[in-house]
Amino acid sequence: MTAQDKLGRVSRRDFFRISGTYGLSSTLLAAGAAGGVLSAAGLAKAAESTYTKRFAKEPRFQLKFGAAGFNPQNLLIERAGALEFARDLEARTDGEIRIEFIGNNQICGQLSCVEKTQQGITDIYAASTQNSAGGAPYLNVLDYAYMFPSRAAQYYFFYHPESQKILREPYERMHGLKFLFTHCELRGIQLGLAWQDKPTVTKLEELFGTKNRVTGTQLGRIAMQALNLNPVPIAWEETLDGLKQGLIDGAETWASAVAYANMSPVVSQSVDLRFFCGTEHTAMSAKVFDSLGGELQDAVMESAYWTQAHVQAANEAALVKTVGFSEPQLPGTIFVENNVRVASLSDAEIRKAEEMCSPEFQPQLWEQWRDRLNKWAGGIDTYKAIYDIAREIPADMKPENVEPRRWWKG
Repeated sequence: MTAQDKLGRVSRRDFFRISGTYGLSSTLLAAGAAGGVLSAAGLAKAAESTYTKRFAKEPRFQLKFGAAGFNPQNLLIERAGALEFARDLEARTDGEIRIEFIGNNQICGQLSCVEKTQQGITDIYAASTQNSAGGAPYLNVLDYAYMFPSRAAQYYFFYHPESQKILREPYERMHGLKFLFTHCELRGIQLGLAWQDKPTVTKLEELFGTKNRVTGTQLGRIAMQALNLNPVPIAWEETLDGLKQGLIDGAETWASAVAYANMSPVVSQSVDLRFFCGTEHTAMSAKVFDSLGGELQDAVMESAYWTQAHVQAANEAALVKTVGFSEPQLPGTIFVENNVRVASLSDAEIRKAEEMCSPEFQPQLWEQWRDRLNKWAGGIDTYKAIYDIAREIPADMKPENVEPRRWWKG
């Protein structure tokens, strides 16, 4: 069953009627927790049960969670963990914290969610770190080209106690935000329909000169320019139209983002370039976190840890079984249904790309941003520190085999 099928029997009108009765958050949380296809009656029953549990007592804190374009259906494609975190935190605190979940770009989009939380309009947000880097520039620290060799290396870093010093503390100090958890993929080039009848890309040179959408990350643009990929800044919400109309050849993003954003019908090849982070993270206002008091702060961190471990396992499974980002591809997956081929590059081609654009081989390209980020981090060589941590595990370790750790406990 694909994620789109989950609410297959529930019309838009029924969904909003049920939401009007039990509240949008209770309805979304109920839909997210359901195991199979829901009818309108089934959703109403689940929403009533969820509502009854959530409103059994008055919360001490009601937190607003702005989750860009996410909803229960697409969070089963890209397993970013937003609803799981909300559900777990409410249960863990026995209703002391209640979360109002607002997705579907209703309160903020990929580029604006970070700013809404900084402004106090929301208390928690979910969006990619790359899109959020416009409002919180320290997030660029994750985007040095080829710093992470694999998804396993990404998860390993986010669990690592040193991630406190290198990522989380400077981010909180500079931007007033607490980095909670993230999904992990690596970005490639998602080619549009003009590439449908062309052979599957196997050589880096085949991508040279193409025009590709870039996110809000400043460091991502450095890598793309060095790889002759002509970065064009286009908002995430406008990327689908850009590909559809042929205004761009492709978009730099990751596989499950193509699938969850319904971009698969206008993508023909998913080129696994793996050149920098694709991290759909959730963060919280540090001011709000500080106001919770010790016991509830502990609950937030434990829920973040639990969600990080959940995301690690669930997204790895979804990439293969739901998205179709594997070789061979499984039938019935989103990529197969939409004729999206996975274009893998050999180790030699990936090495060629690394030598063209990474700080290890082209330090002069990164000097200005590297100095800036190092100063913000209190003098740490941010690239070298993360690069070394990312290589503490075997190169062939499977992402699902990375041991979860409570990063804040050392």
